[in-house]
Amino acid sequence: MKISLKYRYLTQCLSAALGMGLMMTAQPVMAELPASVSGLAVPSLAPMLKPIMPAVVNITTQGRIAAPTDPFSEPADQRGTPSKRGKSFESIGSGVIVDAKKGYILTNAHLTDQAQIITVTLSDGGRYRAKLVGQDVASDIAVLQINAPKLTAISMADSNKLEVGDFVVAIGNPYGLSQTVTSGVVSALQRNNLGIEGYENFIQTDASINPGNSGGALVDLKGQLVGINTAILAPDGGNIGIGFAIPIDMAENIMTQLIKYGSLGRGVAGIMMQTVTPELATAFQASNSQGAVITQVLADSPAAKAGLQVGDIITTINDSPIQNAGQVRNAIGLLRSGSKVNLTVERKGQSVKLSLVTADPKQYEQATQASNPYFNGVIMRNFDAQVPNFGYVQGVQVLHLEDTTQAWQAGLRPDDVIISVNQQATKNLGDLWQIANQQKGDLLVNVYRDGGAGFFVIHRG
Repeated sequence: MKISLKYRYLTQCLSAALGMGLMMTAQPVMAELPASVSGLAVPSLAPMLKPIMPAVVNITTQGRIAAPTDPFSEPADQRGTPSKRGKSFESIGSGVIVDAKKGYILTNAHLTDQAQIITVTLSDGGRYRAKLVGQDVASDIAVLQINAPKLTAISMADSNKLEVGDFVVAIGNPYGLSQTVTSGVVSALQRNNLGIEGYENFIQTDASINPGNSGGALVDLKGQLVGINTAILAPDGGNIGIGFAIPIDMAENIMTQLIKYGSLGRGVAGIMMQTVTPELATAFQASNSQGAVITQVLADSPAAKAGLQVGDIITTINDSPIQNAGQVRNAIGLLRSGSKVNLTVERKGQSVKLSLVTADPKQYEQATQASNPYFNGVIMRNFDAQVPNFGYVQGVQVLHLEDTTQAWQAGLRPDDVIISVNQQATKNLGDLWQIANQQKGDLLVNVYRDGGAGFFVIHRG
């Protein structure tokens, strides 16, 4: 303020002198400086960042995308050319050293998937060939290991204690620019159903995240790791302030399994769910509007054996509150097969505690195949309707089936209605199962389809 007033006063005097025809010799005028602020503490993230910046590394991967096994899946003019051997690629990203003694680095699996060469560049310029300890593509977490002296690691925070509005800092190598820092806040928590990964529980932040930040660190103001930067929402390819990071609690869980086993080895529970809405909560007369309601319990699954029922609302898993279906998927999907899961469900206004043990997917598939050799992998429902130009049709309608199932191989397709099995009427699913369970050989199925009917033979699986 003092500087601007003196400048205005000097200008006025000079104008007046010129107006009177006076000749003046310009002399330098020194403006008075503001009071010194050298003794005041200026807010800065530098003291927090300086000791942890060396823990964020640059990662370069090189590899070759596998070629199609079917040569006819390629354009005709490319068949038999070197392209059938696959296309080479090179990717850049970031990683975070989490164990200095053992050289473990957390990063994203989309950087390491199909990579043959992985190179880690430290902040001091040192380059090291990295070993892939393990990766889980579904959660987008990979663990690397390098053999290097005097590494710096970042300590991990408890990401469950994060709150919307907490300040966070993203560190990474966007576009290959090493040691780049951006800051922001936690915009939202537990983001899921985005279709980015198979298992989603993202921290959303407005700290600028760009290509190359993948696998980098999201830290709190204590310099502790709260997340692994993974993705951005960028309709036009640029940053718009919506970035996502995998919570470190989730990443650490996966990392521990990858280091110990090399893979996650997920188990299955055998349930389908949807998030409870206020309307559903009212319809089920539930005590609150949060949780995940079970929409289907698969036959002979761990969930069925545990006593879970359609309409049960899952409210806690292993004593952790459940707000939506995505949390249930993550909680169970990140456990190895054979793990015990304790659940609390609300059933017709009553709180019920149950436990299940997740099953190995392959063993579960084999068991269901043995118990259901003809219709394993087929979703069906009872069908009862008057069909134009055909008459009254009663049977079992096929809603969905995979092309690997025995029923598909026999010729059944979605919307087919099974009206008889072994020339015995099947008015409902009960009739179908009763006949199929007694059969030892092939199954003769009569199907209504598009105004006509036909026979198919399903071989025993």
